[in-house]
Amino acid sequence: MASTRKYKRSQPYLFVDGYNVLNAWDLFQNMIDDRLEEARELLADILEEYAATEHVFVILVFDAYRVKGNSGSVMAGKHMDVVFTQETVTADRYIESEIASMGRMDDVSVATSDFVEQQIILARGGKRISARELEILVKNAKGRTRKTARNIRADKIFSTSLDEDNRKKLEKLKKELRE
Repeated sequence: MASTRKYKRSQPYLFVDGYNVLNAWDLFQNMIDDRLEEARELLADILEEYAATEHVFVILVFDAYRVKGNSGSVMAGKHMDVVFTQETVTADRYIESEIASMGRMDDVSVATSDFVEQQIILARGGKRISARELEILVKNAKGRTRKTARNIRADKIFSTSLDEDNRKKLEKLKKELRE
């Protein structure tokens, strides 16, 4: 089941083995058995935000290879595709196939803790990220986003509560401090 996505050479891509990540991240440990769909949706939301803030296109792949008669599906988005593989196709196989169809790309990473899959990805010129490393990258990106938002709010508070003369003085001081 190959996707219909046209890959751009200059675009960074991140393939994520969905169930591998769900099983590795502490956040999902209490959800996997009873609330699997909710866990998948939460992971998709987290990675969608990560994709948008880090300017990387994410392909989140879930195994559906044991679902009889499943033809697979791709939900395409602006920053991310969510793929459910067809019957008999594992996430690993789907990712390998997609990377092979991409040819030589500048920036392709795969998030999985499966050692064999990591070796295959490295052999094909991709970069590997363990599920734990991805969790750290996502947390760090979220922290940077929060810090930026706080700075924007602080700037807005100062700029709207000061009179024009004091606002200009503050802007001048900020500019001098940056230099």
